[in-house]
Amino acid sequence: MSSIKGLAGQTIWYGVSSIVARMLSYLLTPYLLLVLTGPEYGQQAIIYAAIPFLNVIFTYGLETTFFRYAQKHPHPQELYNTLLMSIIASSLCVGGLMYMLARPLAHFLLVDSHPEWIRLTVLIVATDALSTLPFAKLRLDGRPRKYAFVRVAGIFCYMGLLYFFYSICPSLEAKGGVSPLLVLYAPSIGLGYVFIANLVQNCLQLGLLLPELASFRPQFNGTLWREMMIYSLPITIYNFGGMINETFDRIMLGWWVHAPTREAADLQVGIYSANYKLSLLISLFIQAFRLGAEPFFFKQAKGENPQRVYARVMKFFVLTITLMFLFVALYLDVWKYFITRHSMWVGLKVVPILLFANMFLGIYYNLSIWYKLSDKTSAGAYITVIGAAITLVINYAFIPYFGYMACAWATCICYGTMMVLSYVWGQKVYPVPYAWKKLAAYMAIVLVLYFIHGALVHLYPARWFNLFSATALFLAYLAFITRVEKKEFSRLPYVSRLPILNKLVA
Repeated sequence: MSSIKGLAGQTIWYGVSSIVARMLSYLLTPYLLLVLTGPEYGQQAIIYAAIPFLNVIFTYGLETTFFRYAQKHPHPQELYNTLLMSIIASSLCVGGLMYMLARPLAHFLLVDSHPEWIRLTVLIVATDALSTLPFAKLRLDGRPRKYAFVRVAGIFCYMGLLYFFYSICPSLEAKGGVSPLLVLYAPSIGLGYVFIANLVQNCLQLGLLLPELASFRPQFNGTLWREMMIYSLPITIYNFGGMINETFDRIMLGWWVHAPTREAADLQVGIYSANYKLSLLISLFIQAFRLGAEPFFFKQAKGENPQRVYARVMKFFVLTITLMFLFVALYLDVWKYFITRHSMWVGLKVVPILLFANMFLGIYYNLSIWYKLSDKTSAGAYITVIGAAITLVINYAFIPYFGYMACAWATCICYGTMMVLSYVWGQKVYPVPYAWKKLAAYMAIVLVLYFIHGALVHLYPARWFNLFSATALFLAYLAFITRVEKKEFSRLPYVSRLPILNKLVA
């Protein structure tokens, strides 16, 4: 239990930065929908869908490789120096090439008239890549507080700059006065300020990571590097396929959606992207969990009976994400107000599908520990490539007919398939006693509760009844799982002493 307590504590700290970042996405969704047009919002969504692919190219799996080799390499500083030198060299080469190819890349991403956005994007990804290993070092050293501080500081910098460029400067210009602040502002830049703010955020984070960067020495072990590249190459393929599954649907939607004009196609991407943000609650928890879990799982592998720990972690994980699913899906009538352009509410029907897709993805991340611990990272690559193929085929076949609904179902089917494949394969190589029947039952129950809520609201659509039904069903599920898992919850520190829990399990 102490190991799980440690993971929970680190997940909370890592979650601070993830929650703030994702909550910023929530806050920026209504704000950007007010200051940008619908098509402009779709354009920035397409570019930000491409950024994760570039991150994979620039970092090529070295973060996970760093965690793995840090457990067995006798000279951690040499390991850190070799990997950081590799990232610096590759960022300069790949970044320089992409910077020169800005125009064809702009055409590929459907923003032909704005190659400057692509150049800013390349700089964003390059500076982000340089911070990857310093952030990983903080995680490995068990310093989640500094990790959270740097992330949150960068996030608030980004938020402040967006408000400055899209609210303060236009207001000053409209008043007709002379302000030195207007030297930094040119209305013609428009959407470009989103990328400028992001680049400044990354530079600030690099500045705050100077102590970690200062420990770097120009040292390169070629033999060690080649060995690590063999380990990281399948992870790169795995990550690249993962990005196809996670973000490429926005780009494909822009390519293949049936729309009369380019602007109308961008609007469809904007509608899908805005509603995608409402699956935030589960995805932010998954992100926070991953940040704490990856180094935790590698360290736990050296302990006694780690499989039992992994199984218990999975149980708590599924309990948490099923509660999160209900919290978003049942109260969707409230969450929708974060989308300030009410015309975009037409896309709300994708949210429950994407929530379930993210549940599958989170479980898959838990399951993936088997091939990382057994050094069979190629298995992860195969599974992800299969998922990517499913995403591409479904989107190619059905986007022209069903638009963004095809994207949502492709995501759900893809992650569900990956989850099943990883479980079946992993149990043959690295068996873990997951209580899969019980966990599957929990997921089925929350799905049934969601449909019950939908049926009740259809029969009696009053707003007060909608909220009453949602609350009653949510509390009923909470009472159910606390009774079924009474023994588990009673062993949790602090939680076991909560009065509401004692009443539920009494």
